[in-house]
Amino acid sequence: MSELTVRIAGWGKYLPARVMDNHEIERLVDTSDEWIRARSGIVERRIAADDETTCSMSVASARPALDMAGVDPLDLELIIVATGTPDHPGFPATGSLVQQALGATRAGAFDVGAGCGAFGYGLVAGAQFVLSGAHRNVLVVGADVMSRVIDWRDRSTCVLFGDGAGAVVLQASDTLGGLRSFVLGSDGCGAPRLYIPAGGSRQPASHDSVENGAHYLKMDGRDVYRFATRVIPESILGALVKAGLAPRDLDLLIPHQANSRIIEHARKKLELPPERVFVNVDKYGNTSSASIPVALCEALEQGRIARGDIIGMCAFGAGLCWAAAIWEWN
Repeated sequence: MSELTVRIAGWGKYLPARVMDNHEIERLVDTSDEWIRARSGIVERRIAADDETTCSMSVASARPALDMAGVDPLDLELIIVATGTPDHPGFPATGSLVQQALGATRAGAFDVGAGCGAFGYGLVAGAQFVLSGAHRNVLVVGADVMSRVIDWRDRSTCVLFGDGAGAVVLQASDTLGGLRSFVLGSDGCGAPRLYIPAGGSRQPASHDSVENGAHYLKMDGRDVYRFATRVIPESILGALVKAGLAPRDLDLLIPHQANSRIIEHARKKLELPPERVFVNVDKYGNTSSASIPVALCEALEQGRIARGDIIGMCAFGAGLCWAAAIWEWN
């Protein structure tokens, strides 16, 4: 009898229709298209409509993933939603809202909150439920509405982020491949470098917290940049070693789409040619938890992934945390 493995049986993405380019941001804060491109590689990003939420975008990305996998929502056993911008603070979990909207009445559901690294955590967690034999069909979604938690007067953050969602269906398989290895890590000492101060139990919402803009994302850009340029190549190398592989074995690296300079630094550190690194940060900006699943979908749409390819996925985020996975496409 073949050993149980896990495969990505379906995938889907959703990007809001509204496009905000750098020239529009020039009218909001003291910046320029040239400066944004040079510092981040971002040209435009998508912004959710007033009636769009993390749940609605999650569902919009999940439906094509389920259709592709041939999985009826009633056959889903677990839904994991990776997000830093849940529909409600604390509870209910956005995963439960997605479960209801899909009609997946037999599925359990929960959220994973690990900033931009949340999808990596969710993917690894979902794979473990499949590999243990506990579940055969697991939906993992990465979705964020970052436009709702950034201060559009703060040029250090408002130029960087966008909204979107991506989803994968994980399925039990007897085909060789799937998740080969992973690395998960966290350094809580860096928590104040990237966080939203108010809105939780430590600092509940108040008149003062609203007046002081404490419900918006705060980021120490220089420290986060230094952290990211170190942890992305380190985490990918660590995952490759666990899999008995080397950087030269990677057919495609899909890094978190936060900043083109961070991606280029990782590419050079791993000594990968440009064609082996996927980049779409120019079109969408940093979509946080949606970054990797959206990029994965686009890499597949462009025919850049084939059966047997070794794929590296890695992300970093608030916490500060990081997640890397090596996947043999099966």
